[in-house]
Amino acid sequence: MLKKGSKLNSILTGSCPTCHEESMYLDKNPYNVLNVYKMHENCSHCGTKYKIEPSFFYGAMYVSYALGIAFGVAAFIITYFFVGEKNLVNNFIAIIITLIVFMPVIMRLSRNIWINLFMSYDKDWKQHKGEKKATLR
Repeated sequence: MLKKGSKLNSILTGSCPTCHEESMYLDKNPYNVLNVYKMHENCSHCGTKYKIEPSFFYGAMYVSYALGIAFGVAAFIITYFFVGEKNLVNNFIAIIITLIVFMPVIMRLSRNIWINLFMSYDKDWKQHKGEKKATLR
């Protein structure tokens, strides 16, 4: 499921989408809020440039909206059906708490999904190391 070469591996681990060797982020802990967005400029293994163009990761906002809705719906379903809390105010509070707690994870996941939409794994990245800096599909 998470073997090297799959998009899911790169998305969930935050590794380089081209070689899957290195984390894209300076700090692997998403809850270090001061460094949640800080990324390496390039991959030290394959040389892939992460920021393909200025404002590249603005598109990740739209992915973040979708992930936020998914987390909110999951929180509602869990509190409404499994916790047995039928009070909508308590369900609303559970959704807000869930979104606040998982916001750093949502921000990282949205960036990972966004960059993996435009870049793909290259099993021969060692041969192409000096040739390409950004691999758009």
